[in-house]
Amino acid sequence: MRANEILKHTKKEPFRPFRVFVSEGATYDIRHPEMILVTQTEIAVAINRNGGEVPFEMAYCDPIHVTRIEYIAKNGSSASRKSKR
Repeated sequence: MRANEILKHTKKEPFRPFRVFVSEGATYDIRHPEMILVTQTEIAVAINRNGGEVPFEMAYCDPIHVTRIEYIAKNGSSASRKSKR
């Protein structure tokens, strides 16, 4: 997926939490726009495992490995398929 397509999801107003799916099978929930940094060659996702204010770790991925993005429903499930590669 192109970096600018991913970035569009972070800039939507009002912001809607979304899930990023990558080619290796991992998923990353983006619950706030500050949890993801998108560049032309890399995305960095803050991973917060314990619910605290400071992220636990970071995950890095080339935007080309993002296979799709889905919005997250309030119950945490995927609300709908938004983007496909």
